[in-house]
Amino acid sequence: MAGSAVELEVGDRVVRLSSPDRVYFPARGETKLDLARYYLAVSDGIVRALRDRPCMLHRFPTGVTGEKVHQKRLPKGAPDWVQTVRIHFPRWNRTADELCVQHPADVVWAVQMSTVEFHPWNSRRADTEKPDEWRIDIDPMPEAGYADVRRVAHVAHEVLDELGATGWPKTSGGKGMHIYVRIPPDHGFADVRRAAHAFAREVGRRCDLVDLTWWRKDRDPKSIFVDYNQNARDHTIRSAYSVRGVPEAIVSTPIRWDEVDDADPRDFTIATVPARFAELGDLHAGIDEHVFLIDELLEWADRDAREGAESPPDAEEAQDLDA
Repeated sequence: MAGSAVELEVGDRVVRLSSPDRVYFPARGETKLDLARYYLAVSDGIVRALRDRPCMLHRFPTGVTGEKVHQKRLPKGAPDWVQTVRIHFPRWNRTADELCVQHPADVVWAVQMSTVEFHPWNSRRADTEKPDEWRIDIDPMPEAGYADVRRVAHVAHEVLDELGATGWPKTSGGKGMHIYVRIPPDHGFADVRRAAHAFAREVGRRCDLVDLTWWRKDRDPKSIFVDYNQNARDHTIRSAYSVRGVPEAIVSTPIRWDEVDDADPRDFTIATVPARFAELGDLHAGIDEHVFLIDELLEWADRDAREGAESPPDAEEAQDLDA
């Protein structure tokens, strides 16, 4: 049975947490309160990952084995200190006021509203149409293993180094890996996606594991998809330090490049990451200090087009529903 509410002091704010004893993660029996305490333990990291970004919430009102709710609009009943950013969706001519995290209490309040996963945009509210984060999603097909993910990650690192770009890797919380690169908010989503596609092509030239075929069903099941589509408008992935909605409470966790070969994503959970964070701090703390201009990648994209390389479908018109 879920217990009575508790009040958590979060900096200069207080968040009331109802049903704190409700089990959210049955593998080890962790509760809603355990989830809130986890996010408090990594508060600097999760706030840095989410700050000023429109954020989709993945909510599990009865725990991760129950119903999952994908929520763009801020849930009702938010305190007056919770901030939002209004997003327009042209396809439906609708708007949504999405959570825009500023403070650790915003994250804990989202947990109160049964949020487990945080999926932010790669742009910020100052100009939501101009991304400041290029995301490299190394996505294994069903018969590929994590060793294959590691191999592709090293090739991506090699290309980033040659470009003079600093990549910030993290486990995805699933079977893949993400690498973030900070960029200036000078280009729209289409250009950032085009640059990401040019980068993925170069990784594919150097590594035969990579298959950039558009439709998932047509890809080699043993291959790796370097998913440039995560840079399209309104495409989101779990942030650094976001928990994944699985019974084991796995966390999407920043890692160092020298950890890639040995780090097992399954070892990073809400039970283990707080101690790691206390020891190492936020491994993505310096991301805003290393900004990369994507102009060279756009030149690569233009070169590929001149040489007859096929472009993927427009992100607004065709979506790989299985990716």
